[in-house]
Amino acid sequence: MTEKTLLQVDQLKLHFKTQHGIVQAVDGVDFQLESNQAVVVVGESGCGKSSLAKAILRLLPRNVQEYSGKVYLNGQEIMGLSEEEFRQQIRWVKMSLVPQAAMNSLNPVLRVGDQVAEPLMVHFGAKKEDALEQAKVMFQHVGVPVDFINRYAFELSGGMRQRVALAMSLATSPDLIILDEPTSALDVLTQANIFNLLKNIKQHTAASFILITHDIATSSELADKVAVMYAGQIVEVSDSTTFFSEPHHPYSAKLMASVPKLRANSEPDFITGQPPSLINPPTGCRFAARCSKRFSKCVEEPPVTQIGNNLVKCWLYE
Repeated sequence: MTEKTLLQVDQLKLHFKTQHGIVQAVDGVDFQLESNQAVVVVGESGCGKSSLAKAILRLLPRNVQEYSGKVYLNGQEIMGLSEEEFRQQIRWVKMSLVPQAAMNSLNPVLRVGDQVAEPLMVHFGAKKEDALEQAKVMFQHVGVPVDFINRYAFELSGGMRQRVALAMSLATSPDLIILDEPTSALDVLTQANIFNLLKNIKQHTAASFILITHDIATSSELADKVAVMYAGQIVEVSDSTTFFSEPHHPYSAKLMASVPKLRANSEPDFITGQPPSLINPPTGCRFAARCSKRFSKCVEEPPVTQIGNNLVKCWLYE
């Protein structure tokens, strides 16, 4: 951990109890995030990306079987805080969330201005009039007309609802903003506008981002680092400058090969097989059954190897 390290996650686990068994949604995740840095988390559906966001923010369902590990925010170990201490000191104060599908997260019977103002009233004791004035500033910051402050969520378009959710996450000036698929179900033009907005916020504030997305191509404009997640584990963390041109892990290479390229004659590739079940994941390398480069050692748990500034969990780089 360095002086610039904002967030450090060590061996974070989040397992759920279900009727069919224990789901190992997040299983021993390690990574670091520096101040004013954006880490993009990519991977197939069901690999544990959203569960990782919930584990960091401690937004846990009732069926948790195991929740363990260490999470440091600005050098403070926050896993040891009680739920009330975490709510008062961390969640929505130093860390906030832009959830997937803003329509489902915004309260349909409250005006959106009141929802943006609420964190300021709850966490900083602001008067409602002052909090609403700050909400107007946030609306201008994210490109929402100020007169929308008295509207309800169902009166807004999908793009505007997503901007309101972003304004809510920015209201308390947190150090870290976690965005879970912020452009899902939006048209291409609106997606581009949201990502341009995120780039502008990153340039003009000290906030750091964890962006969870399937859109590898668009996220490349925001990313400083890329974390690739597979079957509950992070298998590669690389600088964006090298990842998009030279991914190291075989799974990362397949992901990049699946992205259509405008200036290449090659057709997009695909990954054979299915992701493993998180109820009963395979021993050793979890990608081995789908990997064309597997060999005898892949039946053992692969080590994490450092290649320059990048980390790769694969026997090929031992």
